[in-house]
Amino acid sequence: MQEVQRYKNMHIEFLLEERSAEVTLKLILPKILPDDVSYNFHVFNGKPDLLKKLSARLKGYSKWMPADWRIVVLIDEDRKNCQELKTQLENAAHQSGLVTKSRTLPNGDFQVVNRLAIEELEAWFFGDIEALHEAYPSVSKNLQYQKKYRDPDAITGGTYEALERLLIKTRDYVEKIPKIEVAQNIAHHMKPSRNRSNSFQVFVEGLRACVGIEWLEIQISYPVYSGKINSYRYIYYCLVNSITNNEKLITLI
Repeated sequence: MQEVQRYKNMHIEFLLEERSAEVTLKLILPKILPDDVSYNFHVFNGKPDLLKKLSARLKGYSKWMPADWRIVVLIDEDRKNCQELKTQLENAAHQSGLVTKSRTLPNGDFQVVNRLAIEELEAWFFGDIEALHEAYPSVSKNLQYQKKYRDPDAITGGTYEALERLLIKTRDYVEKIPKIEVAQNIAHHMKPSRNRSNSFQVFVEGLRACVGIEWLEIQISYPVYSGKINSYRYIYYCLVNSITNNEKLITLI
């Protein structure tokens, strides 16, 4: 595992589209980042509001942001074109004079990390079924073995809607689920190292890179199905940087 020099007393500004993301990050960031890293959250009134105001916000940062600060922008993919959304975020940073992780300087430095939750933040909850079960014991621990939930990022029709249907089916809620409450309940039990969502692990890698850890090695038990045979493999995630910021999953058997 390759590491670059750690930055001490780093600070990260998070730009988020909704309150549930803030609630989730407040609970999981201490499990990911070193203790000497500080952070702050700026929550917008939904993704359209964030995208509309992003350029102006980043231009403001570019005029005074200290060298040991980083900005992380996190939005839901929401069944939109993933590449188009990422390009929109990247362009907003570049036009503001800030350097993104996708286009690091020759010395490896950058100021902005853009990340997407695919399809939505709730995919990260499905990525940790153990946490979902601990928060709501009526949810089966074996849910991750069902075809629909094997790949959290591939759940179609909206991961929020899928989570709502599940928690109503288990009678944890009678009708529309309270999004912030549910996020807090599940995130409290989440363990980043076992999360099966690829977009979550790419997000984690971006955070670690912000504080100087270029490669993040995470070992988890991941169910891999081949016909009727269920085997377990160790998965190692890393972000392979290129001019187009190709994100690749490396599987070591």
